[in-house]
Amino acid sequence: MKLSLAVPDRIRHLLIGIAAIAMTGCSLVPGNQSYSNREESAVMLPVQQGDALVPSNVKIKPITAELIVDMFKAARPPRGDGTSLAGVATKDAPRPGSSDARPTPEYRLGPGDIISIIVWDHPELTIPAGSFRTAEQAGTVVADDGTIFFPYAGVLNVQGKTTGEVRKLLSAKLAKYIEQIQLDVRMVAFRSQQVYVVGEVAKPGIQQVTDIPMTVVEAVNRAGGFTPEADYSRVLLTRRGATYLVDIQAMYDFGATAQNALLEHGDIINVADRSFNKIFVLGEVVRPGSQVMNKKRSTLAEALSDAGYINQATSDPRWIYVMRGDTETPELFHLDSRLPDAMLLADRFPLRPRDVIYVDAAAVVRWQRVISNILPTTTMLYQTSLTQYPLFGARQP
Repeated sequence: MKLSLAVPDRIRHLLIGIAAIAMTGCSLVPGNQSYSNREESAVMLPVQQGDALVPSNVKIKPITAELIVDMFKAARPPRGDGTSLAGVATKDAPRPGSSDARPTPEYRLGPGDIISIIVWDHPELTIPAGSFRTAEQAGTVVADDGTIFFPYAGVLNVQGKTTGEVRKLLSAKLAKYIEQIQLDVRMVAFRSQQVYVVGEVAKPGIQQVTDIPMTVVEAVNRAGGFTPEADYSRVLLTRRGATYLVDIQAMYDFGATAQNALLEHGDIINVADRSFNKIFVLGEVVRPGSQVMNKKRSTLAEALSDAGYINQATSDPRWIYVMRGDTETPELFHLDSRLPDAMLLADRFPLRPRDVIYVDAAAVVRWQRVISNILPTTTMLYQTSLTQYPLFGARQP
């Protein structure tokens, strides 16, 4: 007994119909939808409205000369990039540097400091153990409890006092024993106050606070300066449980010296690396991927050039997008680069960290990709419809 099984014609027509519908359904294939001819974002984005984040569609702004002019008019010195929970160093928190009108605070003594006390015309009090000792060896060390001992004056509490205040205190004590006393108090070694500099600096470690006021920039310079991987705009200052964002790059570029805060005992300076300062070039470019910005300086033209420019065979130069989501209101920008002159606009369009650049594919390229994915399946279905299935070695006549 010989049996054979063939696919009925109606099934063959059904399979071919399904394949034809799939071939015409390019818009149903994920990742192949065109982003052209849009006036707003295709998806809802989180937008800050008052104190709440709400989903909303964002308008797409064309990159034109008018937009570039408006961006330059509205440009302000950066006040942080939103990448940290730290606040921004201002005139109120923490205390600024030389730009503030208030006087610079004097150095105040603490445990471990060494001072030199000179009583004129009384060498027995100034150098009681000989003249061949160093200033530190001959100096007076502030004890752990903040006190010092001096002959005829006894034990004195000098913690938190300036050298001038210690001089007045000693003069009052010794006036009982020395007529018309003349003495001077000088700092020999600063040991009680220190700040910590860590992160992307050449020599991280402890920096001693001296009578010369130390600012954030001064602390970084004492630590050997920035390393090549340092992010000049993300220097974190931690003081008494609060963290502030100091933008040194803004000081260099815009003269924002109000952020150059005076440092205090126990401050921690942490210089972040620049790994967060990336931009992403996706879509129809020669080398898609991420790029690390150098000191947050990059333009749209520069990013496209570093990615090998747009793919001439697959891209649609009319639809180049910049997507920016690190602000309270996400922004979408569109550049039509069919004419080479548009690259002049791209070179004047500044990028920000975490910007996403997307180059759309040409319509014919999307169609070809859909066909290349469906064609093997449709070919298989067609060949299956023509196949005669022999059972148990039977043959179809």
